[in-house]
Amino acid sequence: MCPMTSPEIVPAKIPLAVSKETYIAAFSGIAIAVHMVLRYMGHLPAAPSVVPLFAVLAIGGVPILITLARKLWAREFGSDLLAGVSILASVLLGQYLVGAIIVLMLSGGTALEQFATRRASSVLDALAKRMPLVAHRKRGASVESVKLDQVHIGDTILVLPHEICPVDGVVLEGRGVMDESYLTGEPFEISKTPGANVLSGAINGDLALVIEAKALAVDSRYAKIMQVMEQSQDKRPQLRRIGDRLGGWYTPLAVGIAAATWLVSGDPMRFLAVVVIATPCPLILAIPVAVIGAISLSAKHSIIIKNPAALEQITTCRTLIFDKTGTLTYGKPQMTELLPGPEFTREQILQLTASLEQFSKHPLASAVMKAAADVNIALVDVSQIQEKPGEGLIGVVEGRQIRITGRGKVEASFAAFLPPLVSGLECLVFIDEQYAGALRFHDAPRQDTKPFVHHLSPRHQVNRVLLVSGDRESEVRYLAQEVGINEVHAGQAPEQKVAIVEQETRQARTLFIGDGINDAPALMTATVGVAFGPNSDITSEAADAVILTTSLSKVDELIHISHRMRSIALQSALGGMAASFLGMIAAALGYLPALEGAILQEVIDFAAVVNAVRVALPSKNLADF
Repeated sequence: MCPMTSPEIVPAKIPLAVSKETYIAAFSGIAIAVHMVLRYMGHLPAAPSVVPLFAVLAIGGVPILITLARKLWAREFGSDLLAGVSILASVLLGQYLVGAIIVLMLSGGTALEQFATRRASSVLDALAKRMPLVAHRKRGASVESVKLDQVHIGDTILVLPHEICPVDGVVLEGRGVMDESYLTGEPFEISKTPGANVLSGAINGDLALVIEAKALAVDSRYAKIMQVMEQSQDKRPQLRRIGDRLGGWYTPLAVGIAAATWLVSGDPMRFLAVVVIATPCPLILAIPVAVIGAISLSAKHSIIIKNPAALEQITTCRTLIFDKTGTLTYGKPQMTELLPGPEFTREQILQLTASLEQFSKHPLASAVMKAAADVNIALVDVSQIQEKPGEGLIGVVEGRQIRITGRGKVEASFAAFLPPLVSGLECLVFIDEQYAGALRFHDAPRQDTKPFVHHLSPRHQVNRVLLVSGDRESEVRYLAQEVGINEVHAGQAPEQKVAIVEQETRQARTLFIGDGINDAPALMTATVGVAFGPNSDITSEAADAVILTTSLSKVDELIHISHRMRSIALQSALGGMAASFLGMIAAALGYLPALEGAILQEVIDFAAVVNAVRVALPSKNLADF
């Protein structure tokens, strides 16, 4: 079966319904079988037995010809155009069986690729929509649930624990934290106290907050990201498939040979015989079959392919653009440095600090406890715990008063003892009101980030690597230095990310890798967009591929799967085209009639499919760093 390959055949999201191509392929197969029974087993005259073939050509052939006519009008000489010429020629010359077989090959191949794509997309279709449909509006002592479009500026909104904030606003009551990483790129939970700004789309922590709406839902930060994404959808690059590029020169060549044969021999049947054997089914069948195999192999490696055309492009991308938070980093703070004061040891500070932090809900508390656990430091008893918002954490540990606070809360008399201020987050530790040391935190790079970045150029011919993030300049440059990336763009809003990706894509094919909602527009703008993890259905829908296991080794596996698929597909396509060319010569010389040519074409198709199926076979060499 031979599919019509086109960038438009796979929309961003395919419903789980049976496609019309599936019905046409099934009907065509049944109709051809009925014709064969009536003609050769029922011994009916030719006229009644071709009625099923007429039905195939009317139901399946006419829509194909209309589509191809539109492409021809737009001067798109794809690999399927020659098949359309074959259908038209077979009808004009009364070779209805030949035409019906070609309709079966075209519709069946398209149905096959769409089925594989639906299977891959169904995992993502199950994700829930992220934004809430209602907001909890407070009026006096009562709370009512209203639709988002009924929220007005100045309304008082209750944001429940673990709920997604519905609108932009400012905190009126409550103290807690919010995770804004999907929106801003900031990797840590942000403390929220009265007067603090909150963003729509942020995930609230364990405590309820009361906020005042400062923007309508349609004007919120989340809505603006969605608007940028819609604009990016209109500009999304249309990837021209390999089959169409090869067909761009193969189709005129075949039609030229067929026309010359008709002109020299004066026999229109030879024209039909040439175009039938020339129908580039090895070309437009081998590639989709290889793509389907790559989709299947990717799924086994926790990689969901949303856009099959992207598989043909990934290995040709020469510029890689990374988001920071959650992509190259773990997206949560880790203690990266402990600077003890002159009279204290590292182990002493870590034990006392971690023992006290186990009673805190501060975003950095878990990072301190993990640092202590990593070096097997035992925690000790704590008493008289106090944690006043904005003042830090105080307690008595083994009879000594411990205070953990920020630099802004430290008396000026201690300034001479403090280490220089650097990037990242910081906690200062005081023991019995004496400066004891400083703890520093960063969103640490993943263990595989540095080797992955360093192997891109020698192994995958990547010319440029960029780090584009919404995070602070100091944090982004710290990470870039750690992993070896030289080109850095920090503090970038979603629309600024899109502008950078657009500029880079004009110069070379780009692969953008990100994970947050603020990455969605850039994912759609790049030649190929890859999303990390199913954290956001919006990000997943914007991407061409979604990696369910957050690991850069999976990106490497995807690049290798793409390279392997492209190589095998071209082997099948070019080998099949060479065999078809020999058949064209035989048909031009009168040795291969149209019907026999169609049968020989199926044999060539079978050989191309057998080779292309190899893409789906497991391979041990899918990572090289």
